Amino acid sequence: MAAAFGLRGFASAEEAGRRLPEAAVTAEESGLRTATLAGGCFWGVQGVFQHVRGVRQAVSGYAGGDAADARYGAVSTGGTAHAEAVRVTYDPAVIRYDELLRIFFSVALDPTQVNRQGPDSGPQYRSAIFPADAGQARVAAAYIAQLDAARTYGRPIATRIEPQAAFYPAEGYHQDFMASHPNHPYIAANDAPKLRDLRSLFPERTTPEPVLVGGRPPS
Repeated sequence: MAAAFGLRGFASAEEAGRRLPEAAVTAEESGLRTATLAGGCFWGVQGVFQHVRGVRQAVSGYAGGDAADARYGAVSTGGTAHAEAVRVTYDPAVIRYDELLRIFFSVALDPTQVNRQGPDSGPQYRSAIFPADAGQARVAAAYIAQLDAARTYGRPIATRIEPQAAFYPAEGYHQDFMASHPNHPYIAANDAPKLRDLRSLFPERTTPEPVLVGGRPPS
């Protein structure tokens, strides 16, 4: 855990969230589905989606590279093609894929940053969506185009759509990190504001207790 702390700066979050418009192109899904999203450090992205109603599980991990080097020590060098990502398992009867994307772009990241997010820099911190199928890719591309056309951010969205990428769960000490370490300096500066934005901007979508990978409340 000490190695992970040493690789992360403690600069404060750069921009407050905003409640973005609903997607014009929506998803039609049934049964439990997965969405894989990358928005910088996976601690905060996981922490946000663990509090979203309809999410059954959110797992921190690595996407976009090979299995052989899908481990923190290698990914943190920036040379493995992975992004720190979160695989979200959700019930589309409660929340659709396009609605997850709306929350993602509203509170989880600044999608105009290229190969960085807040104090963390490198391609492993890129903003990316890893669609599970052509339907998810279509919805994601349409929503990005919709936000860009509206000049939502004043700068083009840099979020990449990377299909056909495998996902590899991260080490156990990265799971449930935000829930288990709410007073950690990095969490307090960069990730707690994202959770506050979720609760403020999407109260109807928020659950009070996180859905934990470990299946138990944080100590």
